[in-house]
Amino acid sequence: MERLIDVAGWAGVVSLLAAYVLVSTKRIEGDSVLYQALNLVGAGLLIVNSFFYGAFPSVGINVVWIGIAVYALVRREKV
Repeated sequence: MERLIDVAGWAGVVSLLAAYVLVSTKRIEGDSVLYQALNLVGAGLLIVNSFFYGAFPSVGINVVWIGIAVYALVRREKV
Protein backbone atom coordinates (compact mmCIF):
# COMPACT_ATOMS: atom_id res chain seq x y z
CA MET A 1 0.00 0.00 0.00
CA GLU A 2 2.78 2.42 0.90
CA ARG A 3 4.42 1.96 -2.50
CA LEU A 4 1.15 2.80 -4.26
CA ILE A 5 0.80 5.96 -2.14
CA ASP A 6 4.37 6.94 -3.04
CA VAL A 7 3.70 6.38 -6.75
CA ALA A 8 0.55 8.52 -6.48
CA GLY A 9 2.57 11.30 -4.85
CA TRP A 10 5.26 11.24 -7.50
CA ALA A 11 2.66 11.13 -10.28
CA GLY A 12 1.08 14.21 -8.71
CA VAL A 13 4.43 15.98 -8.72
CA VAL A 14 4.97 15.10 -12.39
CA SER A 15 1.49 16.35 -13.27
CA LEU A 16 1.96 19.71 -11.53
CA LEU A 17 5.44 20.19 -12.97
CA ALA A 18 4.23 19.30 -16.46
CA ALA A 19 1.49 21.93 -16.17
CA TYR A 20 4.00 24.53 -15.01
CA VAL A 21 6.53 23.74 -17.75
CA LEU A 22 3.89 23.71 -20.49
CA VAL A 23 2.43 27.07 -19.49
CA SER A 24 5.84 28.64 -18.83
CA THR A 25 7.11 27.63 -22.27
CA LYS A 26 3.88 28.88 -23.86
CA ARG A 27 2.95 25.46 -25.22
CA ILE A 28 -0.45 25.75 -23.56
CA GLU A 29 -2.47 28.65 -22.19
CA GLY A 30 -3.01 29.16 -18.48
CA ASP A 31 -6.78 29.01 -18.94
CA SER A 32 -6.74 25.83 -21.06
CA VAL A 33 -8.61 22.71 -20.01
CA LEU A 34 -5.37 20.71 -20.16
CA TYR A 35 -3.58 23.07 -17.77
CA GLN A 36 -6.43 23.01 -15.27
CA ALA A 37 -6.85 19.23 -15.58
CA LEU A 38 -3.13 18.65 -14.92
CA ASN A 39 -3.38 20.86 -11.84
CA LEU A 40 -6.54 19.14 -10.63
CA VAL A 41 -5.16 15.62 -11.06
CA GLY A 42 -1.75 16.51 -9.64
CA ALA A 43 -3.20 18.15 -6.55
CA GLY A 44 -5.59 15.23 -6.03
CA LEU A 45 -2.77 12.71 -6.12
CA LEU A 46 -0.71 14.82 -3.74
CA ILE A 47 -3.66 14.99 -1.34
CA VAL A 48 -3.74 11.19 -1.19
CA ASN A 49 0.00 11.06 -0.49
CA SER A 50 0.03 13.93 1.99
CA PHE A 51 -2.96 12.65 3.94
CA PHE A 52 -1.44 9.17 4.20
CA TYR A 53 1.77 10.59 5.65
CA GLY A 54 -0.01 13.10 7.89
CA ALA A 55 1.31 16.16 6.04
CA PHE A 56 -1.86 18.16 6.64
CA PRO A 57 -0.54 21.59 5.56
CA SER A 58 0.16 20.00 2.16
CA VAL A 59 -3.34 18.54 2.13
CA GLY A 60 -4.72 22.02 2.79
CA ILE A 61 -2.84 23.78 0.01
CA ASN A 62 -3.75 21.05 -2.47
CA VAL A 63 -7.44 21.29 -1.55
CA VAL A 64 -7.20 25.00 -2.37
CA TRP A 65 -5.31 24.13 -5.59
CA ILE A 66 -8.16 21.84 -6.65
CA GLY A 67 -10.71 24.51 -5.79
CA ILE A 68 -8.94 26.99 -8.05
CA ALA A 69 -8.77 24.47 -10.90
CA VAL A 70 -12.45 23.58 -10.58
CA TYR A 71 -13.41 27.27 -10.42
CA ALA A 72 -11.36 27.99 -13.56
CA LEU A 73 -12.92 25.08 -15.44
CA VAL A 74 -16.48 26.05 -14.45
CA ARG A 75 -15.85 29.70 -15.31
CA ARG A 76 -14.34 28.68 -18.64
CA GLU A 77 -17.48 26.73 -19.55
CA LYS A 78 -19.70 29.73 -18.76
CA VAL A 79 -17.75 32.09 -21.02
